[in-house]
Order: sequence, then structure tokens, then C-alpha cells
Amino acid sequence: MSADGTWNTTINTPMGAQNGTLTLTTNGSELSGMMSSPQGEMAIENGTVDGDTLTWKAAITSPMPMTLEFSASVDGDSIAGKVKLGAFGEAEFSGTKAS
Repeated sequence: MSADGTWNTTINTPMGAQNGTLTLTTNGSELSGMMSSPQGEMAIENGTVDGDTLTWKAAITSPMPMTLEFSASVDGDSIAGKVKLGAFGEAEFSGTKAS
């Protein structure tokens, strides 16, 4: 599994599909990177790699402050998983590796 690289992602939120870009870098069990969306750029925090599972958090301020909690797996050029949206439950997200 190579999560390293740039991914074009879509999060299916209660406010509709939110498109963005996810840039990931792995170093052993550590995961770092950035998320970009129309709401701005957020650094990945507390990122980990455990086998095929990636987890990380990202703090957003728009449309309201909250910490998003991601869990995902990579399969070739696809990434998919779930994101906890604070008090708004959970949403699915997916993406493909950018060329």
C-alpha cells in the first residue's frame, strides 16, 4: 500500500458532496500531510499508519469549528473510508490518486 502522493477526494457530508485535495506522506507508522478544500487548507494531525489502515484528524473552522476524524484504506489508486463529523455523525469519503 502506498498512500504517499496527492489524492482528489469527495466527502459526502450532510451539506452535500465536498471536493478537495489530500496530500499524504508516510514514514513508517507516521502519516503527515495537508488537506485542501474550498473552506481552506488544514494540516493533518495525529496521523498513523497501521497495516492497511490510515487514521488522522483535521481541524476545520468553516462552516463551523470542529475536528474531523478520518479512517481510510488505500487500494491501488483508490482511497476510501469514513470521517466523523463531530456532532453531525459520520460520512463516507473516497478519492483517486492524482496523475
